Amino acid sequence: MPSHKKQNFRISGPVHLTAAAWTNPDQERCIIASLVQGVYCLEHDRLGKRHGAQALAPPWWESIHFRLYRVLEDLDGFIIGAIYEYEHPPSPQNPDVPRYVIAFRGIIKKWRAILKDLASGLGWVLDELQRRSSRFHCAMRAVQERVAVAGAQNVWLAGHSLGAAIAMVVGKNMVIKKGCFLKTYLFNPPFVGIPIESLINDEKLKQSIRFASTVVKAGLTIAVEGDRLHHQQRHDSFAAVSRWHPYLFLNKHDPICSEYIGYFRNREDMEKKGTESERIEWIAGNSSITSLVSSKLAGGDLEASHLLPSAHVTTNTGSSPEFKRAHGIDQWWDRFLISESMLYQHHPH
Repeated sequence: MPSHKKQNFRISGPVHLTAAAWTNPDQERCIIASLVQGVYCLEHDRLGKRHGAQALAPPWWESIHFRLYRVLEDLDGFIIGAIYEYEHPPSPQNPDVPRYVIAFRGIIKKWRAILKDLASGLGWVLDELQRRSSRFHCAMRAVQERVAVAGAQNVWLAGHSLGAAIAMVVGKNMVIKKGCFLKTYLFNPPFVGIPIESLINDEKLKQSIRFASTVVKAGLTIAVEGDRLHHQQRHDSFAAVSRWHPYLFLNKHDPICSEYIGYFRNREDMEKKGTESERIEWIAGNSSITSLVSSKLAGGDLEASHLLPSAHVTTNTGSSPEFKRAHGIDQWWDRFLISESMLYQHHPH
């Protein structure tokens, strides 16, 4: 059963925590969210031409003993991420801290940035992010370089919204291609599909809709996929990723990410129904209607980039239904946060 917890601290600005905070999961979440906010501030500083003492970004990492190792930019010069280096690296006495945290921001509502951000978001929806996005390739190169230098156990990933999508795809690729399991924090990652969790209150109706959708996806997958070897390879990669357990932070009132809640619950329900339902879920589990249509029309991959076999899921259950608050990064350092936590573990057959 999910565990309920109420936080006991509030951070309204940059956090001020010591290395001991890494042993507290709630404060650890607060630290990582602060670093993601630092990326937003970096881009706002660039757009506002704030430099030196005028810059607003540095307190977001300096107050928690990080330094800015490198800024990550796309081909147009927009800051999409940052590599932070911790001032107190891992040691036998302090093994639970990262050496590097690589964080990615989401969409910024400034006219010079929003069109580029939305274009990357559309690539995520169409499952084209890792094939055509310069942002993904920039992120992938940066992560591979740091892992080669410091080792996978010393490099963490993080992102919010579209930045969480980038971190998720990079993390999955590191598992599949490099065998590296990076600790990853995904705040409000976008789910590609109808937000049933946010739109419908009746639990039985939601369950019925999701079951029907899974059956339809299984049928479409069989119809679209003519090569059984490719089918097996795709599920082999999904099975490999099942050993990776990123941390998802969701809000039930956020239509962008809330359907992850239903996605994991539906998979769990399907596995409990018996062998036939398990088989249906196994066929449909790592594809979406969008990925199936995209693969048929444009020759894309059947596997949906946004789907995960396993995850630690934390859901903010007590927030305001207002979209800005439900989707905001700032909710993850609110001491009044009421949340549910659950580990969903996929066991491949």
